[in-house]
Amino acid sequence: MIGQSLINTSNGARARLSGIVAAVMLLVFVMFGSGLIEKVPMAALTGLMIMVSIGTFEWASLRTFGKMPKSDLFVMVTVTLVTVFLHNLALAVIIGVIISALVFAWDNAKRIRARKRFDKEGIKHYEIYGPLFFGSVTAFNDKFDVQNDPDEVIIDFAESRVVDMSAIEALNKITERYLKVGKKVHLKHLSPDCRKLLQNAEAIIDVNVMEDPTYKVMVNKV
Repeated sequence: MIGQSLINTSNGARARLSGIVAAVMLLVFVMFGSGLIEKVPMAALTGLMIMVSIGTFEWASLRTFGKMPKSDLFVMVTVTLVTVFLHNLALAVIIGVIISALVFAWDNAKRIRARKRFDKEGIKHYEIYGPLFFGSVTAFNDKFDVQNDPDEVIIDFAESRVVDMSAIEALNKITERYLKVGKKVHLKHLSPDCRKLLQNAEAIIDVNVMEDPTYKVMVNKV
């Protein structure tokens, strides 16, 4: 079906009608034209599949091998080899998706940052950048200097997100590290979905979430 869709598109198809016509004609051939299809030589069908493969292959990608990211090149080669040797395109696509997801998680894990500053009251602020999830937990924990920090610390998530249960556990552990030395941690600027995630994990986590103030606008009545 992937090959059929590409062939339809390359021949000018722009709407769903092409796929509908192809599906209906395939049904007609199977139900009423099986006798005619049996008379088609196997060599002709083989040649047809070869031409479909040639038409659907992205030949331009061969010129970009040296310019592509290594991860994309690895996914392309892996999917091709699995398809050729295992004769299973669906399995190759699944493997490619898994590898791409792992690469994406690894790249995002390296993007987490923490900008540190002190306010007028001597409270230290950690402004987190990048998503906090299972892949970035280790880098997140390394950002904090528990022993040398003041008695009160604010972790600002205005530019970050708490994504999964590993992130929640990381928040729990960092809170415990500060509590052991008699210091307090506040979480600030958590998005509503992050707060909901923390509320759903109240049984396994103990963090102090700082609620942002809600300002009201005063309207003069005439």
